[in-house]
Amino acid sequence: MAFVEPVTLSARGVTLLPLALEHEAGLRAAAADGELWNIRVTSVPEPEHTRKYIEDALAMREAGNRFAFVVTETATGRVLGSSSYHDILPAVKRVEIGYTWYGKSSQRSHVNSTCKLLLMTHAFETLGCHIVGWRTDNFNFASQAAIERLGAKKDGVIRGHALRRDGTIRDTVMYSLRSGEWPEVKAQLLHSLDKPRT
Repeated sequence: MAFVEPVTLSARGVTLLPLALEHEAGLRAAAADGELWNIRVTSVPEPEHTRKYIEDALAMREAGNRFAFVVTETATGRVLGSSSYHDILPAVKRVEIGYTWYGKSSQRSHVNSTCKLLLMTHAFETLGCHIVGWRTDNFNFASQAAIERLGAKKDGVIRGHALRRDGTIRDTVMYSLRSGEWPEVKAQLLHSLDKPRT
């Protein structure tokens, strides 16, 4: 049995479904909302590579090291983006949350906070994880700020860690949250989601 089994997670008008080939058109449309593939520090697929992006994610699911979700608007089924558990380590009960992106119209909304709440709740309270981690490009300052707002702690920087799509080599900033820190982080996330957005 896989550590992460297929599951649908839903709250506050947002639903995460296991990513499947049937989501190709929706993912392509979400990525086109802001032409996200042109952002140097993200892994959003170009329109013509959307199917391969899904196939690669499904192969990683089969191998047990990534479980990708498609993020949808519950009321309409419209695809808003994607997020994943990855670098899944069952022996130490650790997952990372990443491969996360949303169409421009969903950014700076409740969508990301809701997805993180759903994914962290499932990781800590259902999977029994001891640690949830994140990693991001050293130049992706928006992502770093969003991770830090969650309450995750910066573990450090792995220098010369990965290739960017433009062929340059990136440093990777690593973050983590321990299970003992989760109750306070969950309370803060719920508080921020309940506040009126301006």
